[in-house]
Amino acid sequence: MSILSPVPSDEIATWYDEAFEARRAGNLDTAQSLLDRILTQAPKHAGALYSHGVLALESNQLESAQRWIERAIEVQPSPVFYNTLYIVQIRLGAFASAEQTVQRGLTLRPDSPMLHFNLGVTLERQGRLEDAAICYRRVLEFEPDNPRAHASLGDLAMALDVLDDAERHLKRAVALTPTDLPTRAALAGTLLTAGRYEEAWPYYEDRWVTGVTADGRPHAVRPQVPLPQWNGETSDTTKRTHKGRVQTARLLVIPEQGYGDSLQFVRYLPMALTRFSKVGYVCPPPLRRLYGQSLCSRWPGLVLLYREQVRERDWDCHSPLMSLPRAFGTRLDSIPATVPYLYADAGRAARWHTRLAALPGSDLPRVGIVWAGGHSGLAVDRERSLTSTQIAPLLALTHVRWISLQKTDDPAKLADPASKARLKDWTDEITDFADTAALIENLDLVISVDTSVAHLAAAMGKPVWLLNRFAGCWRWLRDRDDSPWYPSVRLFTQSQRGNWDDVLARVAAELKQRF
Repeated sequence: MSILSPVPSDEIATWYDEAFEARRAGNLDTAQSLLDRILTQAPKHAGALYSHGVLALESNQLESAQRWIERAIEVQPSPVFYNTLYIVQIRLGAFASAEQTVQRGLTLRPDSPMLHFNLGVTLERQGRLEDAAICYRRVLEFEPDNPRAHASLGDLAMALDVLDDAERHLKRAVALTPTDLPTRAALAGTLLTAGRYEEAWPYYEDRWVTGVTADGRPHAVRPQVPLPQWNGETSDTTKRTHKGRVQTARLLVIPEQGYGDSLQFVRYLPMALTRFSKVGYVCPPPLRRLYGQSLCSRWPGLVLLYREQVRERDWDCHSPLMSLPRAFGTRLDSIPATVPYLYADAGRAARWHTRLAALPGSDLPRVGIVWAGGHSGLAVDRERSLTSTQIAPLLALTHVRWISLQKTDDPAKLADPASKARLKDWTDEITDFADTAALIENLDLVISVDTSVAHLAAAMGKPVWLLNRFAGCWRWLRDRDDSPWYPSVRLFTQSQRGNWDDVLARVAAELKQRF
């Protein structure tokens, strides 16, 4: 039986330094081989155990990383070890365990700003916003100019609907790190929510880092278009062609974010025709028929494009759709709110009218309803959406004819059998927003969460009662029940986070009074 000869401690230390350098250089196999050699000689070498965990973490082997780091902590509890274990547990979604880990680290180093910050992150992930704010303020006691703590406190203040605090912390974070785009985008949201549009629009140009595409995928970079962006200038809207003729410039508009955003801001396309001879919009397919019948038929200079049709030589400059309010200098008192600007096709609307008239109780008021948004899995969708069980008391009102406008690919958002029995649901026959508009044309009222159907109905001039979450989207502002963007919208806003019961009770009372 062979017995390993003991290796001098200075040689083990050399192996450990070599492993560190190999990992830093990206030679992970070499680093792992050196660490294994160390542990063969010194099975309780805390640094080697911990470094094995770091290697596993960098390779996204999270369960393995957790086991290695926990072994290192058994040998030598260390604030650094606890902090890395916290990172692993956060990535595993084990928030309760991550909280306990950071707390153990703080018992060893109670003055660690990093550990206090990470505890705040952990509490925030668990929805304990006030407790998280305490942790971030603790960080500022140690480091008054910590930009991450200021940014996090700003985000929390927005979530808690304390706009003054949000603005103060976010402005400080931007002053400390002017190139931090997520913080600049958060400050834009705060200023927009406060109705200070002129101050907000420049920051809003950094919105890309926090936005999502129309199908819910995150996008972190601005679309790259090889054309100059139009920012409202008036001096460069004509150009001279190669034959010397003067031609008014042409604007290409790029879509962004969700369908609701397009439905709200497409109002700016006809305005752009006052500055350009031709405006092209890269139109998401589900909106194409609606925009064609509503906009292109009235403004021949507006064309709808498929993405593959875009050729640089056909256009002189471009603008993302949601940069147009900035280009036109939109203020709270100058929002272009003339509605309707979207219309249903008369023939399709007539066919829905015939089917609705054939229903029993055809003289009842017709109320369309949407109880859940799209993009399941996003935090904002969980906050704005209800279940069919939650809306059941509303559907129990018998003095209205309930029409479902709820389209979803998520089975969890479908009506349960009891709710479905009280709804007329033709949504399987709806293929795009033009079909939805034709059905809405025949309704007396639309009740909806903050999603695209609410924007469509409001853009058509239909009465819309918006079920608005606590600390909702910037476009609905604060402390008002109307909208400067849509004259026909009435807001029913949560007074407490997650409390839909009060909102639905107010809606039910208003329904009884109105009908």
